[in-house]
Amino acid sequence: MQQILTASADYAELDEYFVQSGAESILLVCDSAFGFLRIRDYFETLEARRGIRVVRFSDFQPNPLYESVVKGVEIFHENGCGLIAAVGGGSAIDVAKCIKLYSNMDSSENYLKQQIVPNDVPLLAVPTTAGTGSEATRYAVIYYNGAKQSVTDYSCIPSTVLFDASALKTLPVYQKKATMMDALCHAIESFWSVNSNAESMGYSQQAIEMIVANKASYLANEEAGNEKMLKAANIAGKAINITQTTAGHAMCYKLTSLYGIAHGHAAALCDKALIPFMMQHPEACIDPRGEQHLKQVLGKIAAAFGCKPEALAECFAALVDSLELPVPEVRSPEDIDTLKISVNPDRLKNHPVKLTAETIESLYKQILRQE
Repeated sequence: MQQILTASADYAELDEYFVQSGAESILLVCDSAFGFLRIRDYFETLEARRGIRVVRFSDFQPNPLYESVVKGVEIFHENGCGLIAAVGGGSAIDVAKCIKLYSNMDSSENYLKQQIVPNDVPLLAVPTTAGTGSEATRYAVIYYNGAKQSVTDYSCIPSTVLFDASALKTLPVYQKKATMMDALCHAIESFWSVNSNAESMGYSQQAIEMIVANKASYLANEEAGNEKMLKAANIAGKAINITQTTAGHAMCYKLTSLYGIAHGHAAALCDKALIPFMMQHPEACIDPRGEQHLKQVLGKIAAAFGCKPEALAECFAALVDSLELPVPEVRSPEDIDTLKISVNPDRLKNHPVKLTAETIESLYKQILRQE
């Protein structure tokens, strides 16, 4: 079971964790935001205070490359590191997860072509956004020769997570909104996924209720709201760790790259269009549990939002609209074609309502502003 720590003013719980680990050298995987965080001072003084060497690795980009992970593995071994600590958003945590996975594999061959053999290298994650839930999932994304690679193994899930509410203080408001919506869409999509079960639906319900209840405090940058949102994103991550995401995420990736908007922003726009379609077409249900099950799940999602089942679409739309996230405008007819063919059919297998190519095209036209 994943150990959850909550940061104190002096990070005493981290001192205890690192000392108990017995590691003499730590590989610290961190992104560009690290220099602005309160926890930076903790790591910069760790060797002087506790005799534990910190080797910093930041040589990766937001969509991390396979080559960066290879370099990280080399640095891990060259410095005799016994533990990996990831401080950052989803990319930093994904890089750290892959370094852990590949740390005991054959470096003379492509890691992506080898079978993963679990190892006991401790991995600590300190998420600095409340959205991706990467610290709770068995998935990591890296890029090889320009192609997205989804690395999956239960052994890459961090053994310990530190919630540090102060890490969210410096996030721009837009990023706070987008990451919150990423977590919310994780919870919603996991709830209705054909792979859902009682455990995942429990996580989804808890995450939605927590996000809705703490949205105002979080957006006001209050410590209590930030702490609750970190926990909600983690719980939503536990949900998608069981079920994976569905059509909303399958449809949002190209929106993100084509229009330069944040991932959670794009996911929110997609689910805003999907929810009313699903409510209007329960007869197109492909979940083996049937149409009635789908209706019940949509009702439970509505209840988690605090609204009646028939008001779910309106309730979700109102939340998205309240954030004032801009809606991209179609620049040419080719945009819709590009988006339509970008959707991964495998992701649609998890979605409970059948979506044809024509339906996806129609949904994209609803999502985007037309001239």
